[in-house]
Amino acid sequence: MQADYAVQYQSLWQRHWWWRARERFVAKRLATLAAQRPLHNILDVGCGNGLFFDHLLQYGNVTGIEPDARLITAGPHRQRILNQPFNASYQPPQPLDLVLMLDVLEHIEDDLAAATHVKRILAPGGYFLLTVPALMSLWSVHDVANDHYRRYSKNHLRTVLERAGLRVLTCHYYYFWAAAPLFARRLLAPAPKAAPAHYHVSIPPAPINGLFYAITRLEQAVFSAFPPPLGSSLFAIATKEG
Repeated sequence: MQADYAVQYQSLWQRHWWWRARERFVAKRLATLAAQRPLHNILDVGCGNGLFFDHLLQYGNVTGIEPDARLITAGPHRQRILNQPFNASYQPPQPLDLVLMLDVLEHIEDDLAAATHVKRILAPGGYFLLTVPALMSLWSVHDVANDHYRRYSKNHLRTVLERAGLRVLTCHYYYFWAAAPLFARRLLAPAPKAAPAHYHVSIPPAPINGLFYAITRLEQAVFSAFPPPLGSSLFAIATKEG
């Protein structure tokens, strides 16, 4: 992650419409999963400074992995966060009921190895919940500055999860309305080959920020039963059978 962007990440999570809407979207689906199976042991991979922990702790014990030390600062959840890569070196003390990766898998070069390790550390019947950026046609400076290896199509993400030995319960696009503006940005401002020296994501003025949040929440309600055919992001839940 580009240094300037890392510094502002917590503020974006707490205030930017995109992060706020994603959190509500994921929170609703977590409630559904928790109603089906207790989520006693939870791992949040790429957790930043434990930004989602307050919500996750209502379900069970939470541990986080954050490879980027710049995103970890003193705070109420610091002792729950491990500063290390997510790979075979991480072995939880007991199998996990839930592993989350919220826009994390695209940062990992060997995504199949990461998904396979998720399966290894899940308890039978445990869940892997993840979001990723969608569609390589939307590749932009944001992807370059964030050290993304890829954006995913629905078929690509499903294939990775299934090759890892997981059963895919759901895999669909979201942020449908945002896809067209992002595609226009791609046409008008193609992504550079190298990351910019400085990269900053602005939080829109409050009225625009609120409007975009409301539009996204409305979209999520409209498409709750029938997911959209395209979108700028993908959401998936997979499980370990057995």
